[in-house]
Amino acid sequence: MTDRPSVSFAKFAMPGKGTVIVLASEGGGLGEKAQTCDPEGVFARAFEVSGFSGKLAKSVEVLAPAGSQLDRLTAIGVGKPDELAEEPLLKIGGAALAAGKSASEITVVADVDGTEIDAAAAANLALGMLLRAYSFDKYKTTSRENGNDKPAKKLKIVIQCADPSAAKKAFARAEAVANGVLLARDLVNEPANVLGPVEFAAKAKDLEKLGAKVEILTEKEMKKLRMGALLGVAQGSVRPPRLAIIEWNGGKAKEKPVAFVGKGVVFDTGGISIKPAGGMEDMKGDMGGAAAVIGVMHTLAARKAKVNAVGLIGLVENMPDGNAQRPGDIVTSMSGQTIEVINTDAEGRLVLADVLWYCNERYKPQFMVDLATLTGAVMVALGHHRAGLFSNNDTLAERLFSAGEATGEKVWRLPLGEEYDKQIDSKNADMKNSAGRMAGSITAAQFLKRFVKDDAWAHLDVAGTAMGAPLDDINRSWGSGFGVRLLDRLVADNYE
Repeated sequence: MTDRPSVSFAKFAMPGKGTVIVLASEGGGLGEKAQTCDPEGVFARAFEVSGFSGKLAKSVEVLAPAGSQLDRLTAIGVGKPDELAEEPLLKIGGAALAAGKSASEITVVADVDGTEIDAAAAANLALGMLLRAYSFDKYKTTSRENGNDKPAKKLKIVIQCADPSAAKKAFARAEAVANGVLLARDLVNEPANVLGPVEFAAKAKDLEKLGAKVEILTEKEMKKLRMGALLGVAQGSVRPPRLAIIEWNGGKAKEKPVAFVGKGVVFDTGGISIKPAGGMEDMKGDMGGAAAVIGVMHTLAARKAKVNAVGLIGLVENMPDGNAQRPGDIVTSMSGQTIEVINTDAEGRLVLADVLWYCNERYKPQFMVDLATLTGAVMVALGHHRAGLFSNNDTLAERLFSAGEATGEKVWRLPLGEEYDKQIDSKNADMKNSAGRMAGSITAAQFLKRFVKDDAWAHLDVAGTAMGAPLDDINRSWGSGFGVRLLDRLVADNYE
């Protein structure tokens, strides 16, 4: 991967050289500190000619501006100053990083006409820049731009702000979030021949370095627990399954934990109900839910969150093989409920069924949120801009929705109900794993609901947001890391 930029904070001072970025409010207004970077007033003409009006994340640049020794002077629009919340600040940071182009050092003057950029806002600008800077290029042996193997210079970012000391402190938390998101992106982008269940479990084990407690259950231990649903998915692969359990105990000693559960199908061929060849390579990302769980647990541990949290990820590979499960097979889940396998490509819910039950039985958590790239149907309903939210608890659903609106990792609640639940009844077992195309994402959620009892639970179908989502101001990667910032914000706002 490209070297991550370094970030520092400094007091306002006229930069003497390099690339400088200032912030312009809607209408093109510049703050007092920003104006000092343009002693000849070159922006006035540039704004007029380009039609720049300070709209959010739009930019205009002047090369070698008159009256200074700067290489490039760029203005980034911030929109309406009174609407500068977390999501727009991240977008501004991402736009600032992009505006720096090939510069080795970027100075951002965090001064806005009409509002104050406090420490938290400065940290969010930096977070947006770090998220935008991410690139998954570890397997490229030469630079596409330079045609050689010389490493690119590490970018240095300096953010000038009113209180550099406070901004540095705020950035420590933002950097923990960034590291969790980028870890999740790395995992989603990694090819399946490199990242199998065992290797993924090792990544979870790495969180012990941050003070988390990590336990890995093997196939033998899962057999003792009678996890027939999860093991049925794994039996067609030569790569053994794993269940990774990550505990972060930063809250009160006897306080119940919050729980996050991730679907970790490291590669999904569909099994015997095999997928079409076209686009199957994208199924290396079918562990996007598990990636988000390990990412948020990394963030909580790194920022020493004052909460007890547990993350569980069921890790399998779904392959066709002489030993693979067949359509028509009946498996017995850890709960004792039996499942008729109608479609072996509806495997993620089988994995989650056992992990959700295990989580609830062992930890009795305050709530469980599972994340899974579960259905194509959710993309038909919501596209790539929101994850599907299903829940049996209105308070939890509302908190997730609010966290999504604040961070930009947005969700939309879809219904559950008895009429949908009936669709997964089976003639031969307690239930079947697929009810067909109609209401596909809803019936998948109804299936999961049968394994959570009446305890607070939410299911996030991230099939359209964890991978292959449209590129935006803070993500230029195929794997987005969706869910990490959402869940961290859920915890920070409600459970610490």
